[in-house]
Amino acid sequence: MKSTIEKALQRQKEAEAAKRAAEQTSAKEADGSSAGTELNAQTQESQTSLERAAEKQKDQQAQKAVTNDDAAAADNTGADENNAPLDNSAANVSEQQSPEQEVSEQKAVSGSPADEHNIDDVIASKQAETDKHIDIDVARLEALGFVTLTNARRQINEEYREIKRKLIQNAFGPLSKTLANSNIIMVSSARPSEGKTFTAVNLALSIAAEQDKTVLLVDADVLKPNVLRTLAVPEKKGLMDYLLGESEDISDVIYRTNVPKLRIIPAGSSHHLSTELLASGIMSETVNEFSTRYKDRVVIIDTPPLIGINESAVLASFAGQAVIVVEEGRTKLHDIQHSVERLNPDMAIGFVVNKSITNTETGGYYGYSYYGSDREPA
Repeated sequence: MKSTIEKALQRQKEAEAAKRAAEQTSAKEADGSSAGTELNAQTQESQTSLERAAEKQKDQQAQKAVTNDDAAAADNTGADENNAPLDNSAANVSEQQSPEQEVSEQKAVSGSPADEHNIDDVIASKQAETDKHIDIDVARLEALGFVTLTNARRQINEEYREIKRKLIQNAFGPLSKTLANSNIIMVSSARPSEGKTFTAVNLALSIAAEQDKTVLLVDADVLKPNVLRTLAVPEKKGLMDYLLGESEDISDVIYRTNVPKLRIIPAGSSHHLSTELLASGIMSETVNEFSTRYKDRVVIIDTPPLIGINESAVLASFAGQAVIVVEEGRTKLHDIQHSVERLNPDMAIGFVVNKSITNTETGGYYGYSYYGSDREPA
């Protein structure tokens, strides 16, 4: 009995000990689980902090890259803004600017030496175009008694119509077959100040009014050039500069005018060898080009007076026609005869009587007569 009780008590103690052990084990497991939970929470929190730091670093790098891109874009935008007004300005006001002003704005945009050379060439080209134009004050010439380009029927217009008609007929009609360089017309006088330049300019203006003709006015009075002075135009490079080799091509000294069918070659620089230059082969070739290149062109050459000046005799050898200006009451008969002797006997020779008192209404009459009018066409 006692043994049974003892066994029962022993089991009870063991059960209590086992219970206590189980409780202790459970408590330990609970403590371990709590510690693991705290560790996991700390680990997760650390990982989250690292991720946030990494994301923050990425955001900073991205923001820095955006800032750099914005700065670069701002630089490019600034450059475009600096360039755009120059281009637009050059496009909008190029017609109002001088060649140097127009191209200098383009030069500000360009930086390379090659571009600068090209721009310099453009400036030179535009300046050359500007320099190769002569603006004739037609109203001023009309006020001074020159041929007018308007429809007004003035007596001087009618007189030069009659004179030019005979010259054009000689140049392009049946008689032209018997004349060398029939469309090359020299205008001269026996002595200075008899009105040869006045006559040459009037003839050029009158022929320029023709519907099917063009006219080139050449100032070959290289000793005392007067064409540009008559037109109130500053001196420019011309015939002598070309003959001296200072201009590469004859077109460099042919100037357009505001009279559509009129071109002008000034005399250019003076030179002590003017006679030799005018008698040179290059001058002969140039005159031949004038005569043959344009079938509708009349060339009026204002030459020096015929008496006492060698250049006139040289130029007479190139022309197919000659117009000798005679001042009424001044030119002597023997001067006229001497002048004719200095001309080519095979050319057509006409006379214009200047400052005639025949017509009292205007105080001047420009008559024309043809020397050798009995000549028959071949």
